[in-house]
Amino acid sequence: MSDATILQQEIAVEQEHVKRVYTRLAELRRDASRAEKEGYQLAGVGTFGALVERDAMVFHAARRRHALDTEYEGLVFGRLDLKTGATHYVGRMGIRDEASQPLVVDWRAPAAAAFYRATPAEPLGVVRRRMIQSSREKVTGIEDDLLDPEAAPPGMRVVGDGALLASLSKATGHGMRDIVATIQREQDEAIRSAASGVTVVTGGPGTGKTAVALHRAAYLLYSDRNRFAGGGILVVGPSGVFVEYIATVLPSLGEDTATLRSLGTLMSGYDATRVDPGDVAAIKGSLRMRRVLERASHDAVPGGPTELRLLYRGTLLRLDAAGLDKIRRKALPRGARRNEMRGHGFDGVFDALWAQVRQLKVTGLPEKADFEAELADRGDFREFLKAWWPRFTPMRVLRWLADPARLRAYANGLLSREEIATLQGSFDALASQGPTIADVALLDELDEMMGRPRRPARKSKNPFHVRDGVQEVSTYADRQQAARAQVQRDDDYRDYAHVVVDESQDVSPMQWRMIGRRGAYASWTIVGDPAQTAWVGDPAELDRARDRALGSRKRTSYALTTNYRNSAEIFEVAASVIRTIMPDLPLPRAVRSTGVDPVDVVTDAAALPEMVRELAEKQLSDVDGTIGVITPVPRRDEIAAWVEGLPERVQVVTALEAKGMEYDAVVLVEPGALTKDRSGIRTLYVALSRATQRLTTIGTDPGWHP
Repeated sequence: MSDATILQQEIAVEQEHVKRVYTRLAELRRDASRAEKEGYQLAGVGTFGALVERDAMVFHAARRRHALDTEYEGLVFGRLDLKTGATHYVGRMGIRDEASQPLVVDWRAPAAAAFYRATPAEPLGVVRRRMIQSSREKVTGIEDDLLDPEAAPPGMRVVGDGALLASLSKATGHGMRDIVATIQREQDEAIRSAASGVTVVTGGPGTGKTAVALHRAAYLLYSDRNRFAGGGILVVGPSGVFVEYIATVLPSLGEDTATLRSLGTLMSGYDATRVDPGDVAAIKGSLRMRRVLERASHDAVPGGPTELRLLYRGTLLRLDAAGLDKIRRKALPRGARRNEMRGHGFDGVFDALWAQVRQLKVTGLPEKADFEAELADRGDFREFLKAWWPRFTPMRVLRWLADPARLRAYANGLLSREEIATLQGSFDALASQGPTIADVALLDELDEMMGRPRRPARKSKNPFHVRDGVQEVSTYADRQQAARAQVQRDDDYRDYAHVVVDESQDVSPMQWRMIGRRGAYASWTIVGDPAQTAWVGDPAELDRARDRALGSRKRTSYALTTNYRNSAEIFEVAASVIRTIMPDLPLPRAVRSTGVDPVDVVTDAAALPEMVRELAEKQLSDVDGTIGVITPVPRRDEIAAWVEGLPERVQVVTALEAKGMEYDAVVLVEPGALTKDRSGIRTLYVALSRATQRLTTIGTDPGWHP
């Protein structure tokens, strides 16, 4: 019998089981809908108790139906044939038949652990591990690993060259490849590590660090849903491009309750994408900026009143600049929050004016409370107070640093003259273009320093509330909203139960402070690769800031050593670059070879635009998935125009935005622009290790290799 015939027969066997699973899924959906309808019938009893019972039934049925309605591409992806003769199917959610026997085991359940951990050296009771590939409800392929040949029963068929390498050869598509079916043992150990403390995962390019982080989030939500869905999981990535890239992974794993943020969107109200040059970002990211910002937050308002002149009952009352400064400093000691001290500042002004009228012996002087009431009724006095001590926003104060004189005054003794000169001008575009990614951490620091203006508490209106103890959920949309309501959080929510930080090697000290405020009581997963860092600041300061954010929690470290992304041919080029500055760096091992060597194209500046477009078009025919055109940061828009109009599979990103990403083919433009210093060489290492199948470099410098 031919291999093709055996393959088709085995696919037919798996198709029967997959069909049974989807049939059962449809039955469960109908049961959930029926439960909703039965819940509404309880309202006919006419008692408040019946209405409350109805609410509970409808709510839980709506949540169950929401879970079942979620799109699960490839619901069943694995099969384990055990030494005991039992068979377990592994998938994205657990499903049982009418007799409560498992049709599919949830990939996060202990019974599925062997799917990821079993090896030929330690099969864990698994004879054959099968990966099932499908499109919707149709099985399209299978790949087997025979882990224990001696235990294989007669007639057991083994198809394909192995599940892992088969998966790695597939196109990535627009979102991150979902590797739930190909997690290997060292990754699985990190994913299922203890929920408490800090889990640190390190590894070179292509080792699956991001996949581990996301699957760990899904695993924690499964293993302790009350804790982690209730408190929430925050996933922090380096850029908006990266967050969009990974956004489909958790929903595809059956979880949609985690919050995904980039460093530029972590503070509510901002969506920063601009990037500072490395030396500027290093200064902004330094902890010394805390004192710079503190000085700014305590300073007088630029353009604010420097004198108060007030005619009271024929007597001129006056407070000069020195007097006003004295009042402000007294009301605002170091560490005080300016917005919360506003009332103290106003009281200081009243007290100073009261002292004057008493000293001047104004005739008909009322009691102090009446005196203050008289002043408070005067519009000119109220306008003075508003201008002298307004309600401050973080952006308003940060923009003061665009004034060279103020920047020098705030940074004096904290930053060197050279650093002040480097920082000069970096805040000029705040008003017109908004903050850079590094600025967002400064804004968050100012928000913490100044506090928020006191405002009357507003009662949140529950759209489903009818009267005490009764809620009305009347439409399908209402039911779906109610089913999701328990996972909705404020934009500035800060009490997460678990925080995941991806590409952690690029998080600055100030950014660690920003993240730390949102995970004060959380457990953590920290993922990164020191060799890929773009941080050029003080390493010791960075370590201190990270340690302070993580606190005294117990840390458990895992090292990933296998590069699943790159072919050996591609990673050889990337490795040769990083070894020029880190010759002793332990690098991951690439496990597959395509036989296709990277291509280096040298051309002149005039021909460069046309050549870049031609190379991108060529990759469209060479690979089925995405093509990343990676550019130097300053030239992104220029180079994007060269490939405008090509299919959306062609994605233009900067060398910094490419961090954490992967593409089936990469066209790296002007690699020589990245080799000017150690930081640039690290960035080049990142860019060269993004491709899974094809790598082409093109530029005008033939000697770009360090």
